[in-house]
Amino acid sequence: MKEARFWERAAEDRVHCLLCPHLCSIAEGKTGFCGVRKNTGGTLYSLVWGRSIAANVDPIEKKPLFHFLPGSLAFSIATVGCNFRCRFCQNSDISQYPLLTGEITGDELLPEDVISSALASGCRSISYTYTEPTVSLEYALDTAALAGKHGLFNTMITNGYTSAPVIMGSLKGTIHAANIDLKAFTDDFYRKLCSARLTPVLDAIRAYHEAGIWIEITTLVIPGENDSDEELRDIAAFIKSVDPDIPWHLSRYYPRYQYDSAPQTPVATLERAREIGLSQGLHFVYTGNVMGHAGENTYCPHCGREIISRKGFSVHMTSMKGNACGYCHHTIPGRFE
Repeated sequence: MKEARFWERAAEDRVHCLLCPHLCSIAEGKTGFCGVRKNTGGTLYSLVWGRSIAANVDPIEKKPLFHFLPGSLAFSIATVGCNFRCRFCQNSDISQYPLLTGEITGDELLPEDVISSALASGCRSISYTYTEPTVSLEYALDTAALAGKHGLFNTMITNGYTSAPVIMGSLKGTIHAANIDLKAFTDDFYRKLCSARLTPVLDAIRAYHEAGIWIEITTLVIPGENDSDEELRDIAAFIKSVDPDIPWHLSRYYPRYQYDSAPQTPVATLERAREIGLSQGLHFVYTGNVMGHAGENTYCPHCGREIISRKGFSVHMTSMKGNACGYCHHTIPGRFE
């Protein structure tokens, strides 16, 4: 165990965790909602600091991050635990491990081990991913600080359930890019399927952007749950209100975990969603989990020509000159070199 950050003592030997919007009040000997932050003797401890449940070399496109160092490799790590209970979770075996087993698991992988492995693998960044990195944020921040000293970038793949003051205070200047899930645009969806709320996610997206962190947003499109034209327009309009240059990834759903009430997403639904996003004024809208689809490619919002082609994780810079379109020289937002 390692003493946690982002908490305060409360009455009757309880501790008040300030890390995420659940704001758990945790009794002696108990853990918070995430299952990995425990009150021991009136002090909050992280049970997963330096305990990695997964460590892999991934293409950055897998996150997905399309406008941040495309074609590069990211050393990706995770711990068990999550502050959501998504019934459709794609990584439930590790994200929900503490809930399902009542135990903590993972192999020791200290920040210096992460950095040495990343450098040896030719990675340009460290990605805190697979499960929710918020619940193990002390581990991520300690690793990120060391990564910066070695010229490595830091990215987070997150559900966005992080307190805005933490984003503005601790992630600003440390995390360079994030892909944030915006799972739906109704509080009912978040409460029913994720055991969370919508508004804090919207607040976090705004905070990430205000902090100067490059962000991309992903929506897993689930038939019958969040795929209506109205809801898709609402999501697109919100993203545009923050910044129309934020890329929006529309990902194909496949039945997983505790939710099989919907079939896999028809490709036509993703195509319709993409058209809605573009019609609402977003400049970059991508289809995901459909290899080889034209919606994977990047098109210049000024001249409309294809400038980056993708097939799965294979990337070809069709016509890019630094951060600009090679045809019309319009600046493409992101980090491309």
